[in-house]
Parts: sequence; C-alpha cells; structure tokens
Amino acid sequence: MSNIGLYVHVPFCLSKCPYCDFYSVRYSRETARSYADAVVRNILHYSGRFDTVYFGGGTPILLYEHIGGILRAADIAEGAEVTVEANPCMAEPHILEMLHRAGVNRLSFGVQSMNERELPFLGRRHTVRQAEAALANARKAGFSSVSADMMIGLPAQSRKDITDTAKRIAELGADHISAYILKIEENTPFASQHIELPDEDETAELYLDTVSVLEDLGYVQYEISNFAKPGHESRHNLKYWRCEEYLGIGASAHSYMNGTRFRVRPDIDGFVTAPFQQTEITDENAGGWEEYAMLKLRLAEGITFAEAERFGREPDLRRNAAAIPARLLQRTDSGVRLTADGFLVSNAVIARIIYG
Repeated sequence: MSNIGLYVHVPFCLSKCPYCDFYSVRYSRETARSYADAVVRNILHYSGRFDTVYFGGGTPILLYEHIGGILRAADIAEGAEVTVEANPCMAEPHILEMLHRAGVNRLSFGVQSMNERELPFLGRRHTVRQAEAALANARKAGFSSVSADMMIGLPAQSRKDITDTAKRIAELGADHISAYILKIEENTPFASQHIELPDEDETAELYLDTVSVLEDLGYVQYEISNFAKPGHESRHNLKYWRCEEYLGIGASAHSYMNGTRFRVRPDIDGFVTAPFQQTEITDENAGGWEEYAMLKLRLAEGITFAEAERFGREPDLRRNAAAIPARLLQRTDSGVRLTADGFLVSNAVIARIIYG
C-alpha cells in the first residue's frame, strides 16, 4: 500500500442522536482505552503510508487522550490531512490543544444548527454558545482547517433559519460546511416518533436556498452536500468519491483496497479481543464503471469522457447524457456534471446516465 487514506471508526457517544443510524455505544473510559490499544495493534499489522487520516464516529473527540498514540503508530506522509470529528460540547481549549500537538490539523464539528429551538429536537448536547466557543477555540488552538455540519429539512424550518445558521458558522471562520438533508433512517428513535418533515418541494427549496446562501458567503460547492473555501475541500472524503483506496480500522469500519470492499463487524468486544480485526468482504469486484460513475457524479467536477473511455463506456455516457434536460445536467466538450437541481434528484439522474 502507498499513499492511501486511513479511516478510524470511534464508536463511542455520550448519548445517541435520534436521527443517527451509525454504529456506536455509550462511552466508557476503560473500554475506550482498550479500543485505542486495539486500533494501534491493527495499524501496526498493515503496511503502507497514509496521506489522509480521518477519525469518524460516533464521537471521536472522546478518544482525545489516545489519538496521539494512534497517530504515532501510523506511517503518515508529510503534509497529510488529519481530521477528527468533534462534538462542540467537548471542544475545551486544553483538549483541542492536545489534539493539535498530536498532529491533528483539521476538525469537523457536528454543529447541525445555530438555532436553540432546533438543537434539542436533534438531540444535540451543545448549545449555540458552545458551538460558537468551539469554532473560536479551534482557531486559537492553531487548526488550519475547520469544518462544521449543518442540517436542513427539519420540521418547520424556514429559509431564515438556514440562512442564520450558515451566516453564523461563516462569521466564526469555518473553512468548510457540510449541509445534510435530514432523513428518517430505520431503527432510529425518529423512525418510531412519526416525525413530520417538510414535503419534497419544501425540502428542495431549502436545499437550493442553502446552496445559494453558502455560495454568496464564499463557499464553493464541490459535492452534493459539501461546500468549502478554496483549498479546504476534505481530501479524505474526496478519496471515497474518486474511488481511491483507503483502509478502515475499528468496529464497523469499511475499506476499499485492491479492487475489494470489506468491512469490520460492528462488534466492539470482538474488535478489542481479536489479535487482528475480523473482516468480511462486501464486494470483491469493486471499482467498476457503475460504482465509479455513481460516486464521481456526486462531485461538482462530474465525470469526463476520458474517464468513461477507460471503462469502454464513452459512447454510452454521451448517448445517455444527451437525453437528460440541461437544468439537471451540464454537458461540456470534456464531460458532464450535475447541476444544483440535478443534485436534488441525483439518484434518478445518475441511474439514467449509467443505464440509459
């Protein structure tokens, strides 16, 4: 392996958000220590150099005491991007300074909203004031890149609500903003509460308003849900969308290497006690045209005819793209890309591009 991404899943939370279906359990300091030891053991089992590292979760900042040791175990390339997801209520100055000294250079805060009414509905543990302090503390600690999540499509949410959240996050100096549409996932508390979300038309308007507001604030949309100031795109997440290789460590972590996708079972006890993580193949013929096109078209850069030619699919791409309305798909001499309207119905548009 050489110059691939490293993803470390940290499956611990202080409490579970009602919309989240990611694998996580309640935090225990003792279990977290054993888990960190297992992460180090597994990293040492693999060879290769990592040019991006991403601690996702869960609430990865809960592992702040151990992240330095984990990073020291890995062969990290010079100039690598190293990201830790963080809950604003834990972004105390001494914790952020410890992470920065350990080699973390990018933080991703789960802000979700700067509206005191929306935060309790989403089950967030922080307040607006804590979110503001988190972003300010990150700058003081010396982080060169700071991201914040925001959520759209909430019940009774207005254009003013999303505009206020976006503007406040921007004023606090975030370099990157991820704007996700709230979806009710199976086996989550929201699924059993019969939450009434805005209808498709209202959600579409909120999404397009968000795109417009963020662009006016100087953020460039580079993926369906992601916006960045120039040079602050998530290099690690770009690996996913460009079908580049990455290794996943930790319970429920996924990997893509040598044309194969595999995952670790979602079992903390099994991960901690096994000499090396137990994996199962999810796709042994990954990286083909359908998958490549589906992921690449999530990006604002789209897909080129030259890329399609590598798979022997350039004629198909040209023919299928010609049948899609210009308001959904922009065609150039070099390739195609979805428009903002196209992103709203990306699954349908991408399916037409791939299958005709």
